Amino acid sequence: MQTSVAISPSSVKNSAAKTVISVDAMGGDLGVAVVIDGMSRAARKNPQISFIVHGDEPTITPLLAKRKVLTGRVSVRHTDEVVDMHDRPSHVMRHGKGTSMWSCLEAVRAKEASVAVSCGNTGALMALSMIRLRKAAGVKRPAIAILWPSLNPQGFNVMLDVGADIRADAQDLKVFALMGASYARNGLGLERPRIGLLNVGTEDHKGKPELHEANDIIAEDAKMNGFEYVGFVEGGDIPSDKVDVIVTDGFTGNVALKTGEGTASLIGLRMREAFTRNLLSKLSALFVLRSLRHLRDKIDPRQVNGGVFLGLNGTVIKSHGAADATGVEAAIRLAFQLAQLGFTEKLAARVASGMQNRQDEDEANGEIVETPQSSENT
Repeated sequence: MQTSVAISPSSVKNSAAKTVISVDAMGGDLGVAVVIDGMSRAARKNPQISFIVHGDEPTITPLLAKRKVLTGRVSVRHTDEVVDMHDRPSHVMRHGKGTSMWSCLEAVRAKEASVAVSCGNTGALMALSMIRLRKAAGVKRPAIAILWPSLNPQGFNVMLDVGADIRADAQDLKVFALMGASYARNGLGLERPRIGLLNVGTEDHKGKPELHEANDIIAEDAKMNGFEYVGFVEGGDIPSDKVDVIVTDGFTGNVALKTGEGTASLIGLRMREAFTRNLLSKLSALFVLRSLRHLRDKIDPRQVNGGVFLGLNGTVIKSHGAADATGVEAAIRLAFQLAQLGFTEKLAARVASGMQNRQDEDEANGEIVETPQSSENT
């Protein structure tokens, strides 16, 4: 049994039109075959998906030929170069034009595909995404949002940023809150999502100055932008039912994400050891097999694989570099669902509306409002 990513079914359009997903086949740790296998699994379950695949054509074409479900649904774009996991983003920005990652993003920029999916180098993917797709109006720093298994009825919470940028000032965190609310509203079907700001404690006196400033700003914005602000939350609240969206900087978010993935893997390993230790434990496992499978699916990071780059003029999904076919399938499924929602356009409208609401409020209070300068050329 597979656990579907928690996109609200009522929000997804029922359309016979094909949704084209642009896939970087070359960046993952496990090779091209795993990416093609994930594509075929996603295609088998949804006939509306088609693909533009980018990478080494002599490697890709024979693999496609073995998967009949992909026949007539894939266009291959050959590239000679690959972004390595160890390549510095600054180097890729200068020399990445001939890579599969660049080509993958270019298809979204040219409106040939709705969403880009890559298992490649996260820093390089974000850097190239900002160059080719540009940041949306009002966004200084894009963020990566992920779905975190939780006790909420929807089964997941949204957390951002989890690694796009280690820095985030109060204004960045305010924009993260707007983007996270939009993701929760459109992706999880939550009419009034609850936003929490991650801190070392829930007391007002704890945390860095920028967190206190962000706390005040987000609390004021909640009234104008249709979400509920619950204030500071702690690490233990991330999977709880106390909050729907957790806002933090990329450094803290990435540490939390990797810790969560490692913990889930440890629990799975220890449970396998416990139920295979001797004959009695193996017999006991037979009686709880169904429950064990249900638990495995609930804590399996592969089933919710895919971080969404928020704040760009286009949708990009970053799959885990070590994702297997199940993980790649989950990332493609998420890409398809967001494309069906028209998510990029809705998120841009939400951020623009939130920024305008703040400007109107400041002007009403007699404050001087300066128009922010574009940072795209800096």
